Amino acid sequence: MVEDEKDKFGETLKLLERAKEDIYFAQRDRELIEKLRSQLKRVENTDNELHCPKCRGLLETYTFQGVILDRCQNCGGIWMDKGELEGVLAKVARGPLGARLDKVVTKD
Repeated sequence: MVEDEKDKFGETLKLLERAKEDIYFAQRDRELIEKLRSQLKRVENTDNELHCPKCRGLLETYTFQGVILDRCQNCGGIWMDKGELEGVLAKVARGPLGARLDKVVTKD
């Protein structure tokens, strides 16, 4: 009987540890997503009137990591032209050192 209680207590501790880990990583993910969202900047005064291929809503133009994106006002879908996804992925994958190098190289 004592062994069963020890096993149950040990399992409870393992579950508690996993739950704390899940909470930690969920919070970290929310912080990273918010950081990336802050880099999404709306472009004002665009004369194009593009419509979403999914729901036909009006698309707004944004920049992210120097790449132009179109975002639907209705469904929130993000639409890119050919090669733009690769550009975003390449810049994000390079990290902060790559961003610093880009600034140094492109400095006028």
